[in-house]
Amino acid sequence: MTSPPHWLLGRITWDSVPMAHEPIVLWTFIAVVLGGLVVLAALSKYRLWGPLWRDWICSIDHKKIGIMYMILGLVMFLRGFADAIMMRLHQAMAVGENLGYLPPHHYDQIFTAHGVIMIFFVAMPFVTGLMNYLVPLQIGARDVSFPFLNNFSFWMTTGGAVLVMLSLFLGEFSTSGWLALSNLGAQDPGVGLDYYIWGLQVAGVGTTLSGINLIVTIIKMRAPGMQLMKMPIFTWTALCTNALIVATFPILTAALVLMTLDRYLGTHFFTNDLGGNSMLYVNLIWIWGHPEVYILVLPAFGVYSEIVPTFARKRLFGYTSMVYATVVITILSYLVWLHHFFTMGSGATVNTFFGITTMIISIPTGAKIFNWLFTMYRGRIRFTVPMMWTIGFMVTFAIGGMTGVLLAVPPADFVLHNSLFLVAHFHNVIIGGVVFAVFAGINYWFPKAFGYRLVESWGKASFWFWLTGFWVAFLPPYILGLMGVTRRVSHFEDPTVQPFFVVAAFGAVLIAAGIACFLIQLAVSFQRRSELRDLTGDPWDARTLEWATSSPPPQYNFAFTPVAYEIDAWWDMKKHGYQRPLSGFAPIHMPANTAAGFVIAMLSTLFGFAMIWHMWPLAIGSLAAIILATIVHTFNYQRDYYIPAADVADAEALRTRQLAQAAHV
Repeated sequence: MTSPPHWLLGRITWDSVPMAHEPIVLWTFIAVVLGGLVVLAALSKYRLWGPLWRDWICSIDHKKIGIMYMILGLVMFLRGFADAIMMRLHQAMAVGENLGYLPPHHYDQIFTAHGVIMIFFVAMPFVTGLMNYLVPLQIGARDVSFPFLNNFSFWMTTGGAVLVMLSLFLGEFSTSGWLALSNLGAQDPGVGLDYYIWGLQVAGVGTTLSGINLIVTIIKMRAPGMQLMKMPIFTWTALCTNALIVATFPILTAALVLMTLDRYLGTHFFTNDLGGNSMLYVNLIWIWGHPEVYILVLPAFGVYSEIVPTFARKRLFGYTSMVYATVVITILSYLVWLHHFFTMGSGATVNTFFGITTMIISIPTGAKIFNWLFTMYRGRIRFTVPMMWTIGFMVTFAIGGMTGVLLAVPPADFVLHNSLFLVAHFHNVIIGGVVFAVFAGINYWFPKAFGYRLVESWGKASFWFWLTGFWVAFLPPYILGLMGVTRRVSHFEDPTVQPFFVVAAFGAVLIAAGIACFLIQLAVSFQRRSELRDLTGDPWDARTLEWATSSPPPQYNFAFTPVAYEIDAWWDMKKHGYQRPLSGFAPIHMPANTAAGFVIAMLSTLFGFAMIWHMWPLAIGSLAAIILATIVHTFNYQRDYYIPAADVADAEALRTRQLAQAAHV
């Protein structure tokens, strides 16, 4: 029987510290502490605390917030991939009498954490970071509509990530899978599921507000002449993605609120007794969960739609059909959620409807693939690193899409649903679609964000390790799935499956080499940044408005709001011999930095932590502090300032000198 919670510390006891009895966690903790000390020492030695606080933590510049989203995604990606490597090594060992090196309870935590981190705290920050950075630049705006909200959204997302990471060293994480499906009915009373609930609730608030912000930005802040059907495709995909976010994340919030009531107040929404029904939760989580897949992949499609025309040196084939395909996918993504549980007894009629809608949604996706192929057809293709990632995506994603159509057939799904085939399919579309797009996008827009290109050689090495590693890692699960090997299992009795798992583990090692090459690429490029410097602001001879600014862009983005006449506005301006204005600059009105977003988000994170551990005094205190901090912020009237015209003139004069220098090189 568990002892009653402490009045102040709640459920925290010495047993809550896993380092005391888990050597893997202990060594991880030591490594994290040492790494943290190195970072703190570096910040102190180079006197970076002030700039870090003023220019980054308190920043409401959409470009810096976008970069911080990308950094958050990269840090969490390393954690999520560490979980993946641990699982792959364990599965390669845990066959027959060998039980592997992870206890089943620890394995279940790792596989839950891997899924949660990779979707919510890797893929989401990556695509949100790209949208934050690029959308205002692409539509000719100076910032997003609600700059403070942008800062607050980022720190709420970070707060959710902090709670998930904290579960590694205090308490435990959920063991019920990335959508918490296996704890329904009879729920685990431990803190693992509570970490899951509060981590996602805190991060979900940030994502929802970010979605509202970007929709309003795209609708209300486009440059003169940029009608909806003249927007870059990436901005179109961002608009559709954020519409999905605003429509679906409240459903996730509601499902988690009801689960919280079940756990904290003893209600029976999702239990198997007193009128509850766990299928209600399964429906709610997947009505959010399937649009979430498109929330991730639509911006990825947008990235490829920017890269292909640039490196094929042709206008995107079928712009209008590409826009319609994006909108159709957005709408249809709401009509397919039940294909995630064909096996749960909805009946033949319902299964048939959702099977057909799932097949239909593959049609606009296929249309996009053909649009990219036709854009490349007879183009003068430059095989740069972003273009290689794009071609790798087209091959990989096409195969992943075909296995998806196979799973859309209910009788086939009955056979394959709970097998490793499904795991392979999901990774095929998310890695082949989203992760490849992220690496393509980083290589493509890095010179815009930091003013120097990334080294090509290490980028190509990373690409080839990733592409080969992916197929070596995920072809065996396809085969095992067809053989009937089930997913979510930490040990297998049949020794004949072991060679497949060993090959898959080797594939994970190849992917690790690809990640290492990417990190080396960042380091080597930084060392050689002077020779890789981009003075033109347009190193790829690209087509959209973000390339009309310097690299990196000034704080105000554009000294004069650009005017768009064509779909590829910057390409059209270059074609007609556009000349930058060199005089007549006026003061520019800009929003001022504030610490309020960071403070309120960290208080929200503290509130989540207190609720996880039933620390009621801290929960009440932090909730009161959130309300107080919000009220105080409403009385802050120092929200904006003007960049003097002289400063704008100086920045533009520097840009003129850089362009002249680039012309002589």
